Amino acid sequence: MLKCYSYDIVCQEIPDEISLAVNISCCPNRCPGCHSPWLWSDEGEIMDEEMLSNLIGKYSAALTCFCFMGGDAEPFEVMRLAKWIKSRWPHIKTAWYSGKERLPEGFEMTSMDYIKLGPYIEALGGLKSPETNQALYRIGPDGIMTHIKF
Repeated sequence: MLKCYSYDIVCQEIPDEISLAVNISCCPNRCPGCHSPWLWSDEGEIMDEEMLSNLIGKYSAALTCFCFMGGDAEPFEVMRLAKWIKSRWPHIKTAWYSGKERLPEGFEMTSMDYIKLGPYIEALGGLKSPETNQALYRIGPDGIMTHIKF
């Protein structure tokens, strides 16, 4: 069960998109130097269809993307909810910020329009750092990942 710790409307996580970024708690990665260690705890509101309907319903006219910030403890629930969002709001793209190096076997790429992969390594910096180990990908309708440079 995914839990929403907090959320915000952001314009910098996914290029050229206005995203509803939802911070998901229970992060299993525990990256040293993590910018959001409070997301390691088991706190927040359960993310289910009712919760997402209420949240997205408030902002759907302004949004172009829904961004799952975390959820690595339950990647197939992230995938399931992303597919549900796409079925309900076809104009809203879906994105997932994962701290894992790879997607789990069996993950349906087409459930997402964007995926960020890679654990945070403080010495290498985030997505905007030229030394970063993290990568953001655009997912095509065929499931092909194209690397996006910041």
